[in-house]
Amino acid sequence: MDGMDEQPTLREKAYASFTRHLLARDVRPGQFVSQRRLVELTGLTLGAIRELIPRLEAEGLIKTVPQRGLQIAHIDLNLIREAFQLRVFLEKEAVALFTRSASDETIAGLLKQHRDIADAIRSGDGSHELELRAQAVDWGMHDAFIDALGNTIISNAYRVNSIKMRLISQDRFRIEGHVGPVMGEHLKVLEAIERRSAEDAVNSLVAHINGARDRALRI
Repeated sequence: MDGMDEQPTLREKAYASFTRHLLARDVRPGQFVSQRRLVELTGLTLGAIRELIPRLEAEGLIKTVPQRGLQIAHIDLNLIREAFQLRVFLEKEAVALFTRSASDETIAGLLKQHRDIADAIRSGDGSHELELRAQAVDWGMHDAFIDALGNTIISNAYRVNSIKMRLISQDRFRIEGHVGPVMGEHLKVLEAIERRSAEDAVNSLVAHINGARDRALRI
């Protein structure tokens, strides 16, 4: 029984380690890697890596290419379209529910985070630290919408898609140089939420996501 209890933990550890290295760009989209390379990268056993691969294949994060080996998910136009489409489907319902159910304190907290960053930009702060903070606030807002659904199945699907979205962001565009516009788009969503207007919140969120998709497709 002890061995059975340890296995899920080992699989989760392998998955977390792989995705962490993936987002840190220690392995890159489209790159071919061997199982041995993944062992070196994660510090885990070959057995753990072999158990991990079917999950990564099922989630579209890696694929096996005959006679070539394992290939990290490649960022192409189809992936961009599909990832953004799924994001819109999930977040439209999420933001509508969030608008109706979030506490005034939660909404005020999100607004303050965004307004503080917007104020810093207007004051001339163009630091890398502010960009990192803005990126965390960006992801945090979208995650908060999904968390409001309280649905594990949706959260898991969103988590996998979020990894792909972050890879797309790294490959196609980053928040650097776009902090002001992104915060402005977010504030339109949050101000609609503050008014408890689900329709305005959904419309502003869809415009924000579709704008990001179009920028990624152009690049």
